[in-house]
Amino acid sequence: MNKKLKLILFDLDGTLIETVHEIADATNDTLRALDLVEVSESQVRDWIGHGTRELLISALACIKQCPIGQIREWSQLQQVFELFDHFYLARCGTHSYLYADVFDVLGQLKSAGIKMAVVTNKESRFTQAVIKAHHLESYFDVVISGDTLGSKKPDPQGINLCLQTLGVQPDEAIFIGDSSVDAKTAQNAGLRVWLMPYGYNMGAPLEDSKPNHIAKGFKEIVELLG
Repeated sequence: MNKKLKLILFDLDGTLIETVHEIADATNDTLRALDLVEVSESQVRDWIGHGTRELLISALACIKQCPIGQIREWSQLQQVFELFDHFYLARCGTHSYLYADVFDVLGQLKSAGIKMAVVTNKESRFTQAVIKAHHLESYFDVVISGDTLGSKKPDPQGINLCLQTLGVQPDEAIFIGDSSVDAKTAQNAGLRVWLMPYGYNMGAPLEDSKPNHIAKGFKEIVELLG
């Protein structure tokens, strides 16, 4: 086993769990409730990465064909967030699934004594609902969501809190994600970063993020124990 590796931190959406289907479902539930046109799943995929509120703002700006700044000042925006909260909580776990080998690999890492954490921009109520729906609660020593602290990824504050809480140095940890946001977060914290090839990167090539490695699949993570 790699003696120096003590902690693996994971992004959630697009890294551990494919969630775009139910996020798109909840987004369109919300838009229908507002008598607005629906958006496509491919559009939603490109908007994932900065939390559900930013996703909704992007969707509304697209539908209304106006600047994002104008949506941020829209008087009904809070109503939109509340509607989405209702619909997405009902959708969590209904149309999502773990990526191949996730469950087995997490089990191997836990058996090897590796500490694990999640650092996501998803709001905590949704994070916990999705983790619980897929029976992952027992694997993570720390879970940091988009509203846990005063900032979100790519600010490294969430990673730094995990390191501090678990007594781990940056060179004893690695971040596993799927996007430029994850790569930048890890780099800001001084961590190595691996990116999964199947997640959500807002339509940009993963290579542009300059990760330490782009994995072929989740099972490759076991090599870190090697």
